[in-house]
Amino acid sequence: MRKAYKNFIYKTLILAIVVSAPSCKKFVELGAPPTQILFADAFKTDASAQSVVLGLYSNNVTTSTIGNFTFLTGISADDLQYNSTDPIFQEFANNAITTTNASNANSVWGNSYSLIKNTNNAISGLTASTTLTPSVKDQLLGEAKFIRAFVYLYLVNLFGDVPLPLKDDYSAFENAALPRTSSAQVYAQIIKDLTEAQASLPVAYVGTFRGRINKYAATALLARVYLYQKDYANAELQATQVISSGVYSLPTPDVAFVNNSNEIIWQIGNLTGISLFGGNYVTVGATTIPAFSLSETTYRSFESVVDLRRTNWVAPKTVSGKVLYGISKFKLSSGTGNEYNVVLRFAEQYLIRAEARAQLNNLSGAKLDLDAIRTRAGLPGINATFNQAQMLAAVEQERKVELFGEWGHRWFDLKRTTRADAVLGSLKPTTWKSTSVLYPIPQSQILINNALTQNPGYN
Repeated sequence: MRKAYKNFIYKTLILAIVVSAPSCKKFVELGAPPTQILFADAFKTDASAQSVVLGLYSNNVTTSTIGNFTFLTGISADDLQYNSTDPIFQEFANNAITTTNASNANSVWGNSYSLIKNTNNAISGLTASTTLTPSVKDQLLGEAKFIRAFVYLYLVNLFGDVPLPLKDDYSAFENAALPRTSSAQVYAQIIKDLTEAQASLPVAYVGTFRGRINKYAATALLARVYLYQKDYANAELQATQVISSGVYSLPTPDVAFVNNSNEIIWQIGNLTGISLFGGNYVTVGATTIPAFSLSETTYRSFESVVDLRRTNWVAPKTVSGKVLYGISKFKLSSGTGNEYNVVLRFAEQYLIRAEARAQLNNLSGAKLDLDAIRTRAGLPGINATFNQAQMLAAVEQERKVELFGEWGHRWFDLKRTTRADAVLGSLKPTTWKSTSVLYPIPQSQILINNALTQNPGYN
């Protein structure tokens, strides 16, 4: 939002200079720099329009989501352990984030709204274009709307009510002064974007390695959104569409994250084949300490030493007498390899449907879904006599040991099930407060936009 505001001011100043300049017989028109194209021209051809949308993947999605939405939320929960001393990160680990925290202001809030600004520009340009091939236009609109919905889903879960800009840069001044929109309205927009994306995206992946969003990616994220909204019937319906598609499967845990895995629904590609996850999790050498490791609490929560997730996805090591539980879902941290940044996995869809079915009291159906996940992990099926409460507890446990270290699942699970106080209050008794379930609105943004209000507990 801050960048959008600056862009608007810059354009306004240029216009003012031109308008106030002495009258001339003829203005010299320089046009766009040779390495750039005008905004309208970007959406005249299929190739240029695709370049705009691919830019959303290659730059902003990676920088503004993977690290911020995974590592910061992981240490906010009982999921990840932060192994350094940076006070900015320690605030997240202690659930005592200050309103001036730079990562919260710039990396989480700032980068997210920068990406939303870019997607709004893309959606506006694509919608207005009359020269694109219809199928290409539909696909690109679907991808952009998915990305916007994805970012808003994280923002509304991190901050609660948030501003909801939906217009392009021509409304930058208006966007910069927006108040916070209710979470209900933000969720309504997320569902609208994903439903429209679902309708316009192809089933078949474009390109290789499932690096671009398809219809099932939109369906998978929509299933998550409905689960978070406690719309269990629709959560089950959407997850079932993905599960019954026949496109995906559950390979053994040791190969679940390689870039040709059939479990992957969507991943963000890179040039090296080395994921950001691997770079921050993998422990190389006897004395190397990773930036983030699995918390001991989560490691101890595996119910069996034969769980293939524990043996394949966790690598304990002792450094200077201290045991660290390295995360080895991704195996590589440097050089070149075959791992991209996995965003959506097939396993989550079984867990979504299991929880939705348990909430709808379809306990046998919930058991079938949990058993699919447990069978892949080399574990026996869930007890068939479990009641609803026991089945929901089993779902929480499976989500904890299946999705650790990925995209803040544990943080959001504790919040949406109102379990955060019970779990994190006991683990972090000196710093945890009930209001810690929301991050603070950055003070720098409140100073820029006086329509914003602060979350409880941070005034």
